[in-house]
Amino acid sequence: MSTGGPPQPPHSVAASVRERLSAMLERGVDAFGAWGPRRILRELEHVLDPSVSEVEGGRRAAAVAQWYAGATAEQRRDCWLLMSEHFTPDVSAIDAAHAAYEAARGTEDESRAEVRLRRAFTAPRTRLLQRFSAYPQGVRFLVDLRAELLPQLRRDKRLAALDGELQELFSTWFDVGFLELRRISWDSPASLIEKLIRYEAVHDIKSWADAKNRLDEDRRCYGFFHPRLGDDPLIFIEVALLREMAAGVVPLLDEEADPANLEKASCAIFYSISNTQAGLKGVSFGDALIKRVVGALQQEFQQLKLFATLSPIPGLRAWLQAHAQGLLDAMAPRARQALALELGVAQPDAAALLSALDGLADWPEKSARRRWLLGAAARYLGREKTEDGRPLDPVARFHLGNGARIERINWLADPSPKGMKQSHGLMVNYLYDLKRLDRHRAQLAQGRIPVSSAVEGLLD
Repeated sequence: MSTGGPPQPPHSVAASVRERLSAMLERGVDAFGAWGPRRILRELEHVLDPSVSEVEGGRRAAAVAQWYAGATAEQRRDCWLLMSEHFTPDVSAIDAAHAAYEAARGTEDESRAEVRLRRAFTAPRTRLLQRFSAYPQGVRFLVDLRAELLPQLRRDKRLAALDGELQELFSTWFDVGFLELRRISWDSPASLIEKLIRYEAVHDIKSWADAKNRLDEDRRCYGFFHPRLGDDPLIFIEVALLREMAAGVVPLLDEEADPANLEKASCAIFYSISNTQAGLKGVSFGDALIKRVVGALQQEFQQLKLFATLSPIPGLRAWLQAHAQGLLDAMAPRARQALALELGVAQPDAAALLSALDGLADWPEKSARRRWLLGAAARYLGREKTEDGRPLDPVARFHLGNGARIERINWLADPSPKGMKQSHGLMVNYLYDLKRLDRHRAQLAQGRIPVSSAVEGLLD
């Protein structure tokens, strides 16, 4: 709402904040209220003022963050756009530094010219955001700001610069060398256990009894923590210690099951890994977390020989909907005939087969339909890739990128509504063979997804 001057027509959605701000400065009024773009810009420049100390800059940043907490959606959006569009690198300085670097190449001045070029590319936005990190809650403020910003990126590309800057800074501030690995147990503070319940993203924690089961003495749960975020984990992993590789999640979540005998445990199963901070999207912790957890487990249980996951296949059902007919057409005639016989049709088609999947819980072990679904899952995980050559399934992409191998596909391993909706109940074990992680990464880099002989057999 305007605080002075005649009413103005609504601004164009496509108009940049810079254009709106310029028009307001010409009028000499703040047409968007006491905390419109003009005031927001003044306060951000106040934070960035190079003449004040880091402590004072942090104090000013804290005042902006306090205002932001009560700001409207439009005010927050103006703040993002100003950070993204106004605090940009000096293009003329970049051009001059680049020309100087080109002239200095091959001479003794090349290194100094490179430093000047790097500095020229550094936007004032970087310094501005660093000032926010100078007060105790500043890192939390920026992480939450990015979480709110991310859903807007697709429809407003002007925010990309701010998002990219935040991600670059977070990649440094949240480097795994600065993170603390902590075990989370039933003896941990109740407030921390409440966060696990809230953040669990793979298998919902339904009650405190469920949480206790997952944190009991025969289980392990670990999280990465950052000193600026206190007792809020960045990511956590739940581990079951067993005698053999788990084929289903139901026994792991059974609150009435007897505790496992830790003296006879030879296998560590990672059955849930949950990122907790939406604002840290694109900042990877999982690889380092698994390595650190394996080290902690080996130190505590020297008899452990096998480290594997029991993982969901979140994209399988949707992929099947789109590719079922193609999979059927590619089947050998004899296999397609067996499938038609079970379905009671002359020629199997995608509609009949997908409809039959609703009754898969009753399929016998050697049925043609079961064989088809397992083979389709093996193809999805072990063959299908994105346009840039990475595994198509997001969970597969994560574990295979860490050096794991697709070890086994498990039938009806997660019969929950969520499991059936994602993958018709199928789950997969990714094996972390500690001696072959680098070999598997190299294989993946060459375009070949590492799979076990059992999974390879499903692809025949």
